[in-house]
Amino acid sequence: MRQVSGHYINGQFVEPNSGAYFESTDPYDGDEWIEIPRGNAEDVREAVESARYAVFEGEWSNATASQRGNYLSQIADRVEAKADELIDCEIRDTGRPKNEISGAIRALPAWYRYYAGLANKIQGETIPNDGTAEVYTRKEPVGVVGAITPWNASTMLATWKLAPAIAAGASVVLKPDERASAAVLTLASAIDETGLPNGAVNVVTGFGEEIGSPLVTHDSVDKVSFTGGPKTGATIAEQAGRNLKPTVMELGGKSPNIVFGDANLNNAAEGVIDGIFNAAGQFCAAGSRVLVQDEIHDEFVDELVNKADGLVLGNPRDEVTDMGPLASQAQFTQIDQYVTKAQEAGARLEYGGGPPETTLASDLFYEPTILSDVDPDSTLAQEEVFGPVLAVIKFSTESEAVRIANQTDFGLVAGIWTGDAQRGPRLSTKIRAGTVWINTYRMIGPQYPWGGVKHSGWGRENGKSAVDEFLETKTVFMEYGETGAE
Repeated sequence: MRQVSGHYINGQFVEPNSGAYFESTDPYDGDEWIEIPRGNAEDVREAVESARYAVFEGEWSNATASQRGNYLSQIADRVEAKADELIDCEIRDTGRPKNEISGAIRALPAWYRYYAGLANKIQGETIPNDGTAEVYTRKEPVGVVGAITPWNASTMLATWKLAPAIAAGASVVLKPDERASAAVLTLASAIDETGLPNGAVNVVTGFGEEIGSPLVTHDSVDKVSFTGGPKTGATIAEQAGRNLKPTVMELGGKSPNIVFGDANLNNAAEGVIDGIFNAAGQFCAAGSRVLVQDEIHDEFVDELVNKADGLVLGNPRDEVTDMGPLASQAQFTQIDQYVTKAQEAGARLEYGGGPPETTLASDLFYEPTILSDVDPDSTLAQEEVFGPVLAVIKFSTESEAVRIANQTDFGLVAGIWTGDAQRGPRLSTKIRAGTVWINTYRMIGPQYPWGGVKHSGWGRENGKSAVDEFLETKTVFMEYGETGAE
């Protein structure tokens, strides 16, 4: 079994203070393939102290904006060089198919290059003053950022936090999910190879109560950026709030795809299928509800079933595989319970609904599942399943579609499928979501702000907005008139 070298703290890979490691299991073949450092509060303390010195006193505090941009460009090059290793780590940690995760990993250098270009464009402003003082603002790094990322897209979501934080000149202590730490430690090795000043980026691995809580509550952490589930997010926000510590929260979703009768049904069906069964539905922007206009309902459900039947379940390392296994037995059990309860509540099973009949290497496979006649107020339509389960809901009018789309606690993303050039933009103003896609789904990029409303969180990642999350505004008054005695 492979063992990683340790946490990444102050520019070095170091063994955990406890001397303990834990195993990461490949969900496809059950192989306990790697041992990860099991951190504790002492490891967090060392990482935070390193980050604090870096951002306020060390070499990192004196790096110019252009130098920060150069480091980001170098990180992009190193991530590109390590893409195959990162892809392998993600597949083995999460079971995500190669044909899906490889595209995401190979796109990551674009994030670092985008923020490399933004680094020297951070600026304040001069403010008019009626007196004799010169008044201007400065944008300064927020300080130490405690970043916590989930298992389902560990390298990508770490990048969404690291790249803008580096551009802003902040320092970061990153805790990846214990189920998917190998790729993030590989990312740390890529960063280390650039010569980024010690302490600017630190990675500590382990479990939530053992290192997550100490990181969030540490007095020297100035801001917390979290991606994960709403329940954990609420706990973290409460912990941070006790010390009046600001947070960025990118949480879950119960996102709707709305399909109108005038839409291109083949394109819409492709978008809906990809939007829910990609990564076996284990991602926050999964389009887990599809709202279908009554006039095309039956035809569209048939189209969805046909496309779901064509998906290939199998070894996530194979290029032809569309869906790999779920990440854990707990995930499998939870998903199966949702499907069972939905049928008991009156939903009609159109496809799937359990493990596949074909024998596969893992017991964690769950069929792509489609349920129709789903009540908009039911549990399946309201709660995040985080699995390959699609709830089909019928509607008649635009106003009914908007009402159903908005009647959950979430508001991350939404899709609108229509042939009416005016309908899409019109409805996009009425749907409460951080992102609305029209005649497409799952388009993301470093330049597009990302985040949600309601229980899907607050703050924004990606785009220029992400840099602002890691900056503070300072106002400076400089008097140049006569202020003393005669």
